Amino acid sequence: MLDDDGRPQRTGTVWSACAQIITTAIGVGVLSLAWAMAQLGWVAGSLLFLFISATSLFTATLLEDCYRSPDPGRRNYTYMEVVKSYLGGTMYKFCGFILYTDLVAVSVGYSITAAKSMLAIQKSICRQRSGGASSCRFSNIPHGLGFGIVQVVLSQIPNFHKLAWLSKLAALMSFGYASIAIGLSIEKIISGPEGKTSLTGLHQAPPEKVWSIFTAAGDIALSYVFTVTVIEIQDTLKSSPPENKVMKKATKIGVMVMTILFILCGTLGYAAFGDEKVPENLMAGFLSQKAFWIVDLANVFVVVHLVGAFQVFSQPVYRLIEVWAARRWPKSGFVTKETAVSFGRVKFDVNMLRLCCRTGFVLLTTVIATALPFFSDMLALLGAIGFWPLTIYFPLQLHIAQKKIQRASLRWFGLQLLSVVCFLISVAAACGAVHGVHKGLKVNRPFQFKE
Repeated sequence: MLDDDGRPQRTGTVWSACAQIITTAIGVGVLSLAWAMAQLGWVAGSLLFLFISATSLFTATLLEDCYRSPDPGRRNYTYMEVVKSYLGGTMYKFCGFILYTDLVAVSVGYSITAAKSMLAIQKSICRQRSGGASSCRFSNIPHGLGFGIVQVVLSQIPNFHKLAWLSKLAALMSFGYASIAIGLSIEKIISGPEGKTSLTGLHQAPPEKVWSIFTAAGDIALSYVFTVTVIEIQDTLKSSPPENKVMKKATKIGVMVMTILFILCGTLGYAAFGDEKVPENLMAGFLSQKAFWIVDLANVFVVVHLVGAFQVFSQPVYRLIEVWAARRWPKSGFVTKETAVSFGRVKFDVNMLRLCCRTGFVLLTTVIATALPFFSDMLALLGAIGFWPLTIYFPLQLHIAQKKIQRASLRWFGLQLLSVVCFLISVAAACGAVHGVHKGLKVNRPFQFKE
């Protein structure tokens, strides 16, 4: 059977949509939330969590009303189609630039995190073998290159739908390591935390305190950059009841679950380590645990999750380049020709554009990740790039255009004020992240980072 747009009938429900929202949002950023809490303290940290959570929920529900508009019978299949329908071609191009920049940045961030998790496993094995006698400092480059090689192979899968099994596996892994982090934090609190917490966070000199707060805000903002996927998720829902009502219910449930999980990771991790000793990556703080295999298992979960997540976020970039090339050179064999290749019983098609383009993209992200392996700063930069424009600005402008809200009206001023506040948070996060990278480069030269 077909839906009203001639496509196969959609079968999604509130629970399938809720699951997709949660699995899209829960990523490695959850492991930096304890560090963010240590910089902000109990008061500012808790308030910022609640503010960003509520704001993201609000703007997501506004965006979901635009799925079948401006013509009630017409569907907008992607976030960018919604922007084009309401705001026109110029904003459509601007949205595309921000969106694809964010996707590239996320791919770099995932490469950094995967290398750090593999490095943590190597350090754990070293400490167990040496009994703590060795310093166990290693370079991140071999791990970054290994992750890149795996991504080169997986990137040759031609179609996004063929990666469904990989994205489901990645979702399970994300719940796995988040749950382990929460469990280990509770165990450490019960056995005796390593440091004291405070209402205002880590005591630092005023300039460094400001930069740390900015970076922490970016880390928290990154956790809620899920809005860009809601239209695609909404497009999987049944036509009845109305998709926007079902999607709003799914979003409310999803954001509630996400917020509970994020607050647990952030607050319990902070309580376990205190202001002074909480690590940037929460799992790094448990390397000295007796049950070291649990920590190693969590880091394995992180790596497996990132193997899938990297492909999920990079596939749209591949598609953009390949569709553009096919339109630009439709008769080029380099662009369009598929060559059958077989290794024993394994058969697959090779396209030269796909091979060169996707390998080049993975190589670019791997080089950047191995040169600048700064975990919390890169996550904050990702949050800064994606939070304000994609989570706040465009949904608010779409709502204003859809409801034809009068300029200078009270509601218009309220929406603009919310946008300005979130813009300032994003700018502050970007400044903090850039400062952190600059500070890190003073201590470690590119490609010579060890920990």
